[in-house]
Amino acid sequence: MPTPTKGPRLGGSPAHERLILANLATQLFEHGKITTTEAKARRVRPLAEKLITKAKRGDLHNRRQIQRVVRDKDVVHKLIAEIGPFFAERPGGYTRITKTMARKGDNAPMAVIELVSEKTVTAEAEAARKTKFAKDEPKAAAPAAEETTEATEAADTAATEAPEATEASAADEAAEAPAADADSKKD
Repeated sequence: MPTPTKGPRLGGSPAHERLILANLATQLFEHGKITTTEAKARRVRPLAEKLITKAKRGDLHNRRQIQRVVRDKDVVHKLIAEIGPFFAERPGGYTRITKTMARKGDNAPMAVIELVSEKTVTAEAEAARKTKFAKDEPKAAAPAAEETTEATEAADTAATEAPEATEASAADEAAEAPAADADSKKD
């Protein structure tokens, strides 16, 4: 548990604050996403991230450390068996806080804290941008480069044929022009 902040506590006493944060962390691991006030979300984030790091190790000592905070054995099992291995490759940043509309009754700033569903940061960025990662682009760009080369060659061929055709049509028009002038003079 991080050291309490100076000033007013969430529940009034340090013991009550610890219980509030433990319950919030339990609900976060049980449901994957919870809506709470911004202050509580910011306070529970470091606790949740430390518990997930302990769950990644998953040995008996870390299980007991987690059980000191999370009292529900089913949630502890889910944390160690599912959530910990899911984040095994991720070096941190297991949670995300998103601000939402203020609460209707007292206008308190609300936030949603959730477990990140992507396995890596790059996959998360790709999903946000709706693109592929740079390593995948050269493979896809190679066929596109061949297509552009073929298109360039076709355009060059058309361009070399076009001036000849233009010159031939200009010569035909030039030959027809004197004949047309002669016809107009006759009238």
